[in-house]
Amino acid sequence: MSAADIGPVRIPGGIATAVGSWPGTDPREAAATIIGELPGLPHLVELPGRGVGSDMIGRVSALLVDMRFDTTTRGYRLAARPGAVSRRARDLLRSDLDALEEAWASAGSAGTVKLQATGPLSLAAGLELPVGHRVLTDSGAVRDISESLAEGLAQHVDEVRKRLGAEVVLQLDEPSLTDVLDGSLRGVSLLDTVRAVPEPEALAVLDAVITAQAVPVLVHTCADAHAVSFLRQSAAAAIGFDMATITTRALDDIGETLDAGKQLVLGLVPTTPPDKPTWRDIAEPGVRLIDRLGLRRTVLATQILVAPACGLAGAPLEWARQALRLSTEVARAYAEDPESLDFS
Repeated sequence: MSAADIGPVRIPGGIATAVGSWPGTDPREAAATIIGELPGLPHLVELPGRGVGSDMIGRVSALLVDMRFDTTTRGYRLAARPGAVSRRARDLLRSDLDALEEAWASAGSAGTVKLQATGPLSLAAGLELPVGHRVLTDSGAVRDISESLAEGLAQHVDEVRKRLGAEVVLQLDEPSLTDVLDGSLRGVSLLDTVRAVPEPEALAVLDAVITAQAVPVLVHTCADAHAVSFLRQSAAAAIGFDMATITTRALDDIGETLDAGKQLVLGLVPTTPPDKPTWRDIAEPGVRLIDRLGLRRTVLATQILVAPACGLAGAPLEWARQALRLSTEVARAYAEDPESLDFS
């Protein structure tokens, strides 16, 4: 069953979540914190502080079907056979799932959980072929990676649903999206060029993974120049981005995205601690965005989710926890009485 088979699906609005990565190396502590602070939409955390196989690209080695990774001095490359990287990535993912299942049961949780994985375009940009070039330079390899990722994610989602007895939302992380579309990626040598991928081609790659899933899919990007207009055309149910990247030029695209029925995950909470933050300071940009678009503020309760701007792996642990609490407070204010919020 795919997204195309089950029709339109939605993520609950007016709630808080987080992007994915978390500081530290203890999966049980991380899982308990996430479930406690994000009751509306907790997620399976990524702990890149553990090293190889635990970062965004490395973790995918545990998810792909019949494809494995090895390491290079620059990162990861496709490998001919399973090796230490693949085994480590699978072991880490298994321990993370065990920790999530334990914390979920301990808290008596029910509802929806979010899973994250690197999207096909950023994966193709960040992963190398055995010969050393980026996967993105080989359209056949991009297709193979995307098909393997789509199948592996569907299996991953199914396992988590069975383990937790929960509904699942899948997030695809595309931090390299605008670089892929603009052709601004560097090759591994001066003679190795990386072409810009035309939007229709990039959209086909992304949608092939999205439509293979039987759950709502959110696409998130932390890129400085976001691509809301591109993602609006995709099959994603929701789009997430850092609010600090929003410019006046993006307003029309955001309005059209909401009009099309898609949801937005607004990255409102900074990943580094500001001076004396309050939930009102965090909430204001989201409210002003909806007001500038001329939409009713009830949209904040139905089509908007609140999150930190990006992953929190590099944040101090205490701020990471506070960022989740602030996200939850802002989401609650958006859901309960958005019309009463006054920032004059």
